[in-house]
Amino acid sequence: MKLLITYDVETITKEGQKRLRLVAKACKDFGQRVQNSVFECDVDESQFVLLKHKLENIIDKESDSIRIYHLKNNSQQSTIIIGKITSYNVESLLMI
Repeated sequence: MKLLITYDVETITKEGQKRLRLVAKACKDFGQRVQNSVFECDVDESQFVLLKHKLENIIDKESDSIRIYHLKNNSQQSTIIIGKITSYNVESLLMI
């Protein structure tokens, strides 16, 4: 399943700054950053449950916000990018 994850974490306090880093790390474990607080992920159902659980345990539900959008399978065709491309196509061949 393809997901778009966006988040807004309070960073005024040191605890908030730590939560921001932890949210980014959790998202990076399952996908790729496409903008500062936006990740694209391609996960199966069990990975989704694990990621959601991790995020729920990191954030402060009173001051932080995470949005998870489920994308349709043909989302690549409906994605419009204007400006600098900061990601790669996860479905194409990647040489390291």
